[in-house]
Amino acid sequence: MSANESPGHAASGARPSVTYRDAGVDIDAGNRVVHLIRAAVDSTRRPGVLGGLGGFGALFRPEWQKCTDPILVSATDGVGTKLKLAFLTGRHDTVGIDLVAMSVNDLVVQGAEPLFFLDYFATGLLDPEVAATVIQGIAAGCRQAGCALVGGETAEMPSFYPPGEYDLAGFAVGIVDRPKLIDGTTILPGDAVLGIASSGPHSNGYSLIRRLVMAPDGPGLDAPFATDEGEKSLGEVLLTPTRIYVRPVLDLAKRVTVKGLVHITGGGFSENIPRVLPEGMGVILDKKSWPRPAIFDLLQRLGNIEEAEMNRTFNCGLGMVVVVAEAEVEAALASLVASGERAWRIGSVVARTSDAEPGVVIHD
Repeated sequence: MSANESPGHAASGARPSVTYRDAGVDIDAGNRVVHLIRAAVDSTRRPGVLGGLGGFGALFRPEWQKCTDPILVSATDGVGTKLKLAFLTGRHDTVGIDLVAMSVNDLVVQGAEPLFFLDYFATGLLDPEVAATVIQGIAAGCRQAGCALVGGETAEMPSFYPPGEYDLAGFAVGIVDRPKLIDGTTILPGDAVLGIASSGPHSNGYSLIRRLVMAPDGPGLDAPFATDEGEKSLGEVLLTPTRIYVRPVLDLAKRVTVKGLVHITGGGFSENIPRVLPEGMGVILDKKSWPRPAIFDLLQRLGNIEEAEMNRTFNCGLGMVVVVAEAEVEAALASLVASGERAWRIGSVVARTSDAEPGVVIHD
């Protein structure tokens, strides 16, 4: 080292010092996101949350004494290619609700009350305002579900994602007392099948939806679409967030004996309903018993999609299916309506004479 050099400083002619920001990762932008979301995260606090943002791990103390035999239930999911519509429209306030919904709806079908939620937001170049808008949507979903947003990860990965795009993943944990676990084992032939209205396609089938809507001869996202609230763009309608069923379903379980619950996601009726049925049973549904929203009629026309394919791709207007005893149908429907849901008796459980018979039959 020459007399003019000092430790920690580059000598004349040496490579210039580089920073993490030079490599595309802006720590200050990440700190700004935390600042922007703090109030939204705080709004989701519930009993059991210990501490706040900034720790290496989130702390939660369950109220075990409320259960005789507590079981923790966990679920994880993403939003899928529905995110592409957020990128194309520049609207980022709804996909966070979708993220929460996809996990907490999977918890509540087992009778579990969601306790807390964590998110993962990854992007190539972090835009603090966009990230904050997404996470504020996640907080809104958590408030609807009654669970706490206890933490998450914001990852900036230069060149890993196309400019302006990001990905989302979520993880939820809930609790159920074993005697109140809903697992379908008590379902019998003759039980009634109810359906609860969806808010649209929710977060499934969007690879097909984009192909149909964005095709050269497709209507495009700016096309007008008539709704009960007035005319909207097709993009707005398709970005309607997934309905969160936690509160109405937990209320329902307090009023009647819920034998089975099904969250209608990818795979539609034909793939999801059999997951809760005991061996040797199926369901017969009456397609005319519930109104199918116009958005599904449009998608079917655009792709000339066969009815069987509609039923195994989309929820077709029903986001949740409920199985109760025939004697409890009226009480169950009354409970759901009192919770602000639209619900219908849509079919019955039947015995199957062979495994070759389909688990779900839908009559016209």
